[in-house]
Amino acid sequence: MNAASYRDCEAWKAEALPLTTSSNEACKLYDAVLSQYVKWKNDETLGGLERSISALKAADPNFVMGHVISTGLDLVSTGVSVRLDQRLAGDVKRTVELASSQGLSPRERLHVQAMELFSQGNFLKANIIWEDILLDHPTDMLALKFSHDSYFYIGAQNQLRDSVARVLPYWKPQMPLYSYLKGMYSFGLLETRFYDQAEKEAMEGLALNPGDAWAVHSVAHVCEMRAELDKGLKFMESREKDWKVCDMLASHNYWHWALYFIEKGEYEAALEILDSQIIKRCKASGSMLDMVDASSMLYRLEMEGVCVKDRWREVLQVTEPHTDDHVTLFNDVHFLMASLGAKQSATSQRLLEGLQELAKKPGDNYQHKLAGTIGVSMCQAMMEYDQGNYSQAVDLLYPLRYSIVNMGGSDAQRDVFNQLLIHAAVKSEDKHQQKLGRCLLLERDAMRPGSPMTSRLMQRALALH
Repeated sequence: MNAASYRDCEAWKAEALPLTTSSNEACKLYDAVLSQYVKWKNDETLGGLERSISALKAADPNFVMGHVISTGLDLVSTGVSVRLDQRLAGDVKRTVELASSQGLSPRERLHVQAMELFSQGNFLKANIIWEDILLDHPTDMLALKFSHDSYFYIGAQNQLRDSVARVLPYWKPQMPLYSYLKGMYSFGLLETRFYDQAEKEAMEGLALNPGDAWAVHSVAHVCEMRAELDKGLKFMESREKDWKVCDMLASHNYWHWALYFIEKGEYEAALEILDSQIIKRCKASGSMLDMVDASSMLYRLEMEGVCVKDRWREVLQVTEPHTDDHVTLFNDVHFLMASLGAKQSATSQRLLEGLQELAKKPGDNYQHKLAGTIGVSMCQAMMEYDQGNYSQAVDLLYPLRYSIVNMGGSDAQRDVFNQLLIHAAVKSEDKHQQKLGRCLLLERDAMRPGSPMTSRLMQRALALH
């Protein structure tokens, strides 16, 4: 295992981010894990993230920040539920106990605290702590990246942008991982509709580092939001060789590529990417992002009237084991797409009932609270739509329109729910709801001028007269 080029104890100290361990190997492996996380890429020379984490723990079993990063990564991947998984719950407990028995720096103590709060579902307080760390240590990439992911999970779009804006001036171009800040900042800008500036920042990042798949992804979003479909297709294709090696994000970038085809009504081309990349990668990786993408794409295609055959069953094999997790509502509604698509009504019902139970629980778990305010109604609306009860689906969905952002994800990802509401309204027997459908399409057209999908749906809506 070659971690030679990574930062040792002295290098971390020189950057005013000292780590409490005497093991140079542990420090370098901490850097190696952090770098793979930021780059969305398993480094094969190190055996990928998994082996890097094992080696990190072996190098110094009592290295608290080693436990913070490994347990933290398990938590932010949202693929494991602390409620149900004893191993993960034990890892959190061990990290907290280790921290209390050592003379850590205040920064390291705050990291442990933030990780523990996040494990309890208290994403809001965890973010406050990460921001506290960044006030005194603006170049602490782990605090920045964990908060970036956490803001994403709660739909905190302004914070996504501002948390990077406030630390950027403290970073110098020669610092390790500097170029990746450009893509992160770009993403916050585009989620707050600063599309020109978002594109500029992403392209600056790519000029420094063409292999930044997150900056590519940011430009993909900009083209999606502006309905610049041909530009987006050309861009993704021209840089494919650079971003497809970033295995943790490759499937998601292919998803963006396929979205342009769906928007254009070129369904065969979308299905081709879905089959050759997205479903295949979803089954191989078992990552939440890949599952969400596969489910969302199939759901969009079905709403457009495309027959997706047995693909739902393939995706359900991967999502079904997570039915009871309820780590994030965003994941839940996508698992529901898969169980509805595969006609597994018992799984759909179980997911809904699980959410109904969690909604009653007191406490600070952000996602459980969300189940009560948005989640249950959202799932019921999807089930009504699935049954052909379009009017009921509209009644449930319409009041949630402006709060759906709170369940996280990006504007592009949440657009599936705008589409669902539009389809339900257009298909409804109720004339008032049909009129609502047409108004929602006018709204969509104002946000994305020239979208072929909006035009297609509008033709369908007007044909109802």
